[in-house]
Amino acid sequence: MDPSPRLATSLCGIALENPVLAASGTFAYGIEFAEITDLNRIGGIVVKGLSRAPIAGNAPPRLWETASGMINSIGLQNIGVGEFIRTKLPALARYRTKIVANVFGYETDDYLEVIRALEDAPGIAAYEINVSCPNTKHGGIFFSSDPGLLTGLVGEIRKLTRRPVIVKLSPNVAKIDPLARAAQDAGADAISLVNTVISLAIDARTRRPRIGAGFGGLSGPAIKPIALRLVYEAAKAVTIPVIGLGGIATGEDAAEFLIAGASAVEVGTATFWDPEAPARIARELDEFCREQGVAHVRDLTATLQF
Repeated sequence: MDPSPRLATSLCGIALENPVLAASGTFAYGIEFAEITDLNRIGGIVVKGLSRAPIAGNAPPRLWETASGMINSIGLQNIGVGEFIRTKLPALARYRTKIVANVFGYETDDYLEVIRALEDAPGIAAYEINVSCPNTKHGGIFFSSDPGLLTGLVGEIRKLTRRPVIVKLSPNVAKIDPLARAAQDAGADAISLVNTVISLAIDARTRRPRIGAGFGGLSGPAIKPIALRLVYEAAKAVTIPVIGLGGIATGEDAAEFLIAGASAVEVGTATFWDPEAPARIARELDEFCREQGVAHVRDLTATLQF
């Protein structure tokens, strides 16, 4: 199937065949899905979060299926930025889908070291900065919950790169507006939201948590109404593009996020039961636009009426 002209779009100056990206953390490094789905049918792939050194992750169990979603506590397990550049990035070069590197750390210097390593690597379209980590230099305060810390981090990253910087915000805050504005004012080219919602599952018989680390992040359809509200509020607060995610499982779900104010979407948990979900959702979004007489997908953005 040829790319649909209805879906072709641009995000932070990056040309995308469609506005549906595979979210970080649920699509590995992308290349692992190459034999299961056509990677070229996805607008972009946000790879698994990268740190300055490999991380083994949390003790099991790491996943728990809820009535309408999933709790995970993987512990940001990854192969480290160096191994990603050596083994994963060259394999991804065979595909035309855009590659976004997700970056995280526990101190500002962690983020900067990863960015420095990636700056010399070809084939990366943008960075997505995961700020839902505790800053160990500031008593464990989360970058995602403190506008001052967020401003400082994004500002330092901005100095290092001309590639687009996307800041991924957390729903675990009282107000999203000041954080969205802080990211924009510090030089972010876009924001993405939401990350997972902090949750707890309990085994009543053992009276212990279902997750080895205790708490985990809830994702999937359960958080979609929360994510839609936060995307709407963030889009009202900033002028840079917003990427929406949280519970998207169909093309119509994607359309709802665009209507709320997003310019693109990411698909995460849905890939656990349908590895082809990002490509399928792009097709369904195109069909939705055709049925609704929408000439171009960008015409949906920020059209919510109260």
